[in-house]
Amino acid sequence: MADATPLTIHIDGAARGNPGPAAFAYVITRVGGPAVEEKGYLGPTTNNQAEYTALVKALERAARLGARRLVVHSDSELLVKQMNGLYRVKNEDLRALYDQAKELCGRFDLVTIRHVGRADNARADRLCNEALDAEQGSRAAPGGRPSQRSGGPELSREAALREEAVTCLRAAAAVWARGDSHHPPPEDVWEQLWSIIEEHGVLRRPRAP
Repeated sequence: MADATPLTIHIDGAARGNPGPAAFAYVITRVGGPAVEEKGYLGPTTNNQAEYTALVKALERAARLGARRLVVHSDSELLVKQMNGLYRVKNEDLRALYDQAKELCGRFDLVTIRHVGRADNARADRLCNEALDAEQGSRAAPGGRPSQRSGGPELSREAALREEAVTCLRAAAAVWARGDSHHPPPEDVWEQLWSIIEEHGVLRRPRAP
């Protein structure tokens, strides 16, 4: 018998390099039951694709648990706004995952998707980095997050943001230099950069005129 009590889900996806080695993770908490967790390595992909993969896998698991109502938390503002209809999905590679997530949401009575800060998504974030660290053969830093999504734990927020954004631009420039100026489309590169900026929490409100 399906349980009408909402499940609480935290999801996370990360790519070191964007695109680069990526992983997903989710944590499902249930009233009166143990938490359900999963993490996994995805291979080279983008941050946004990793985030959506985490959402899809969490929705699939929730369906197998017999849930009817979900509250999903994500620190990806892009994913949350796209799933809530505030942003369009322009990236064709992302579209398939978005459509899959939408189809899965339709199997439940109610799915609420909320944006949270990374600090409020810590367990899923940690699992995601553990999956990356395990694949890359690196040891987690003691007493804190296993690693930053791009670089070691000693990097400042600004340095980590710069490194990840530059890596993203270099990857696109390498492809463009081979003569294909439309793959990846500049619009897709901008969306990846925007996602990186959002995830590092350095967006600032524009100053009033």
